Amino acid sequence: MEFDLQWLLLGLPVAFALGWLASRLDLRQWRREQKDSPKAYYQGLNLLLNEQHDKAIDAFIEAVQHDPDTTELHFALGNLFRRRGEYERAVRVHEHLLNRGDLSPTDRERAQHALAQDFMKAGLFDRAEKAYEALEGTPFDTEARLALLALHERSREWRSAAEVAARLERAGSGSFALRIAHYWCEIALEADARQQPQDAEDALRRARDAAPQAPRPLILAGQRARARDDHREALQAWGTLLVAHPAAFNLVARDYADSAKQLGEQDAALDRLETLYRRVPTGDLLEALAIVDAELPRRRQRLLAHLRQHPSLSAAQALLQTGGTSFDEQEAAALSDAVGRSAKPLQRYRCAACAFEAQHYFWQCPACLGWDTYPPQRLEDL
Repeated sequence: MEFDLQWLLLGLPVAFALGWLASRLDLRQWRREQKDSPKAYYQGLNLLLNEQHDKAIDAFIEAVQHDPDTTELHFALGNLFRRRGEYERAVRVHEHLLNRGDLSPTDRERAQHALAQDFMKAGLFDRAEKAYEALEGTPFDTEARLALLALHERSREWRSAAEVAARLERAGSGSFALRIAHYWCEIALEADARQQPQDAEDALRRARDAAPQAPRPLILAGQRARARDDHREALQAWGTLLVAHPAAFNLVARDYADSAKQLGEQDAALDRLETLYRRVPTGDLLEALAIVDAELPRRRQRLLAHLRQHPSLSAAQALLQTGGTSFDEQEAAALSDAVGRSAKPLQRYRCAACAFEAQHYFWQCPACLGWDTYPPQRLEDL
């Protein structure tokens, strides 16, 4: 069969026309999608600025459906889900991004970081830890390590926290010496609770090596010595504390006075305590002075002088309890009880970061989890 060139000449224009028509249809569809996608995006942005989060999510979902390859829309949608507490949906969005083969390295690192935040907010700490560890060596490295540090603190994994803090310090992210000392002090307390004194001693030594001038290792060393009736060693540790951190000495002033009394060294302790009291007059030091100098007239004189210069309900209650007033025994007891009840709210410690109050002193605030945020003085002495 011979091929007829006439059909070829007729078919070429037809094929060209069909191709041109198809391209025009695809171009119109692409333009329509591009027009609809920004419109949905800006609508979602406007709703977000107006705090209409539910409608904003719907608008972003619509925008993503029109253009599933737009990474920024996915990031916006995932962050919205996280802010709304819909962590499972946020995880799905960011995992979808990570599974895309065409994602750039920068966007992949962003998605990994967002996924780690999703896990952290959802309380999935094991998965959050792995997600943050995957960010090592990326631009999110420092931020990831800080998040890991907070994660280890929350789960009380003090050794891991000490390792991460040391790496942050070596990377030039600031000084973490005091935090590291706290971590080793916590390890020492846990070892003592397990009745492993040698492990506790090793941990306390590492705390002192990390921050030689930190007050907590000195306080803990004295408390451990006093617990085993080694009052001489306790006085040595607390004597160093008194010179280096006179404000923190309030936390052990009464124990210091008791150990000095046990050793018969009341006169030397009285001289040190009075010197410190003249610099920082507090109720804790008043009580310590009463232990090493229990003679009633001098105690009443100190309490009265304190009340005149630094009025406090605790000192007033202590003065009432010494007797020697014009009230009879029942009246004095009732008055002392009333003053004591009024003084109780002022005998607390207050976090300087979040204002959380506690009857006991905390090195780490239970509310905001900040370290060293409690002044070592009670409210009535501030």
